[in-house]
Amino acid sequence: QVQLVESGGGLVQAGGSLRLSCAASGRAFSNYDMGWFRQAPGKEREFVAAIAWSSGSTDYADSVKGRFTISRDNAKITLNLQMNSLKPEDTAVYYCVLGRSSSSKWYVPRTWNYWGQGTQVTVSS
Repeated sequence: QVQLVESGGGLVQAGGSLRLSCAASGRAFSNYDMGWFRQAPGKEREFVAAIAWSSGSTDYADSVKGRFTISRDNAKITLNLQMNSLKPEDTAVYYCVLGRSSSSKWYVPRTWNYWGQGTQVTVSS
């Protein structure tokens, strides 16, 4: 049974920073990409960022480029998302994801095989 457990969410003022983490367990994860999605109230789930297992290449949604940084520790099977210059529109539940796919499909939610339970991020104005 694969488990993805997110941590690090919370309440922060606009302009502040948060660091999300995701710990994966339950099986071997070599060649699995990892990423983050988010979902705000009343909105569809949207891609935030992802990182490839082998190359370490990354991709970001335009809305977070230059502010968020994704990284991973393959030995510990952990994923991080450093979020700086946070805006009220970043408020959402953030989900860690794990799967095997081409990077061109990272934006598609059904691409990802496994999802965490989510962690709430609230940015006050």
